[in-house]
Amino acid sequence: MLTVTEAAAEAITALTGQENGQDGGGLRFAMHSQQGDSPQLAVSVAPEPESGDKVLGADGGPKVFLEPEAAALLDDKVLDVQQDETGEVAFAVLPQAQPQPGS
Repeated sequence: MLTVTEAAAEAITALTGQENGQDGGGLRFAMHSQQGDSPQLAVSVAPEPESGDKVLGADGGPKVFLEPEAAALLDDKVLDVQQDETGEVAFAVLPQAQPQPGS
């Protein structure tokens, strides 16, 4: 299942306006296109999940809506945010850390 870091959760909250008491909105991932072996995802702020979307997140907290194909693609990933040299923040999808044998 997609893991959302605390920093990403804070960014989602800021984007969806949940600080102002509005609940229900979230960040939605959907398949955009397939270019060779690299699937492309579309990310948008959505007021509610679409039919068939998988919903991650608790009531009152930040939510992520995953279109079924996107959910399969992101199943073993981590959603984080990264800041560039100009201070712009962007979401980043990273691989989950694999447990080391014997740990």
